[in-house]
Amino acid sequence: MNFQDYRTLFQVGSLAFVLLAASPALSLIVSFPRGGESFSELWLLGPNHMAEDYPFNVQAGESYSLFLGVGNHLGHSAYYLVCAKFRNQTQPLPNASGSEPSSLSSIYEFQFFLADGDVWETPVTFAIPGASIQGDSVVVESVSVNDRILQVDCSSAWDSEYSGFYFQLFFELWLYNSTRSSFQFHDRFVGIWLNMTG
Repeated sequence: MNFQDYRTLFQVGSLAFVLLAASPALSLIVSFPRGGESFSELWLLGPNHMAEDYPFNVQAGESYSLFLGVGNHLGHSAYYLVCAKFRNQTQPLPNASGSEPSSLSSIYEFQFFLADGDVWETPVTFAIPGASIQGDSVVVESVSVNDRILQVDCSSAWDSEYSGFYFQLFFELWLYNSTRSSFQFHDRFVGIWLNMTG
């Protein structure tokens, strides 16, 4: 080997060492592709922070608890919106396969940033402060989520097959699209059925 070969070998080795030493700092600036699927997760847990004991038979004026959570596995930080919605059995749910949210209005919203690999979770308290029986139907006039009351005027007829007046509290996950400068439905929702029997 001549001097030029040693010089080239030394330069390549030095460059490799510098890149190796700087890789932790580079990972903060440069996004390296990672293996696996990128996705967001959305969950709803019962009052004991478990996937059980969800409120079902509910009464007007009583307060109930849940835990709502989101996990970011997109490979980058994300700005999320979770919309709480309330419906009866005939009103529209989101169409996750068609990327269409429910056309119902939100009764409560959560907005937050989440770094890749992080989890956001919050307690949710809900109540039905205003409900009345009108013939063979129950009319829910208002729903409260985290002490914010919103008028809904939603009615449910008696379901003779399942013996109850059924409503659903559900949560849609939305993701901020910087290209469009707006939130878009992120094809995920979770919810619980509620039977207004008392």
